[in-house]
Amino acid sequence: MARSATDRPPGPVPGRVVVTGAAGFVGRHLVAALAADGRSVIGIDRRPGSDVTAELLDEDLLARFAGADVVFHLAGRASARASWGAAFDDYLDDNVRVTQRVLEAALVAGVPRVVVASSSSVYGDPAVRPTPEDAVCRPRSPYGASKLMAEGLAAAYGAQGLDVAVLRLFTVYGPGQRPDMLLARAIAAATGGGELLVFGDGRQTRDFTYVADAVAAIVRAGERGTGGLPVNVAGGAPVAIGDALALVADACGAPLRRVPAAAHQADARHTAADVGRARALLGHEPRWSLAEGIAAQVRAATAARAG
Repeated sequence: MARSATDRPPGPVPGRVVVTGAAGFVGRHLVAALAADGRSVIGIDRRPGSDVTAELLDEDLLARFAGADVVFHLAGRASARASWGAAFDDYLDDNVRVTQRVLEAALVAGVPRVVVASSSSVYGDPAVRPTPEDAVCRPRSPYGASKLMAEGLAAAYGAQGLDVAVLRLFTVYGPGQRPDMLLARAIAAATGGGELLVFGDGRQTRDFTYVADAVAAIVRAGERGTGGLPVNVAGGAPVAIGDALALVADACGAPLRRVPAAAHQADARHTAADVGRARALLGHEPRWSLAEGIAAQVRAATAARAG
C-alpha cells in the first residue's frame, strides 16, 4: 500500500520528482521551475529532450518511480478537434491507458503523491459560469471524454490510498505554446504576414492561463495536495477571442488578417473557471494578465525567429 501523504505536512516539494510529458509545452516549463528550486528531476517523454526518452505504455515505470517523492503526470494527447473517429484509439492509449499505468506504478512504488494534469474540456459547455469543480461534466469531444476517464482512474486509485491531485487546466498559453493553438497561430500570422483561420464569430470567451501561473499551481499541488478534489487552474478573467486577438496585434505591432470559419463542434462557446478552490486549497493566485502574457509570448516568438 502507498504511503499516505496526509502524514506529511504541506511544504516544498521534496528532493526527487518525476515529470511525465517533460518535453511538452507545460512540462518543459515545469521541469525548469523545479530544477531552479533545487529539485532532482527525472523527465520522461516519448520525444527527445528529456532525461528518459520512452513510451510510457512500455517503460518500466515502477523502476523509474522508486524513491520519488512526487510524480507530476503531464503526458497526454491534446487537441479536442483531432480526437474524433479512428484517432480516438490514440487518445485512449495516451490519456487513459498511460494514466492507469502511471497511477498503478505510483501506488506499488509507494509514491506519496501524484499530480495529474486534466483539462477544462471535461466540462464541455457548462451552464454555470464561473464553473465550479462540482459542475456536471459533459465533454463535447472524445478528447474531453478521455480526460474525464483519466480523472475517474485518479478517483479509483485515490480510494486505494494513493494521494492524487487532479488539476483542470484552462487554455494554457505562453512561450513555447503548441503551434496549433490559437495564440501561437495568431502570433505567427501577425509576425509573418500570413492569414489566421478563426473558428466562430470571435465573441466566444476563454479563461486563458499563462504558463507560469499554471506551473505555480502544479508545484503547489505537489507540495500540498488537494485532498482528492479536482481543482480548476485558470487566469480567472475570461476574455472574448476577438479581444485576445486584438492584444496579439497590439503586441506584434502588426495587423491580423483573419479568415473566418464555422465554429467547431468540439469547441465550447464559453469557458470561465471558479478559482476559489485553487485559492483555498493551494493558496494559488494567478499573477499574469492576458496582455502581459501575450507580450511575453510575442517576445519569445520574435527571439526564436531571429535566432
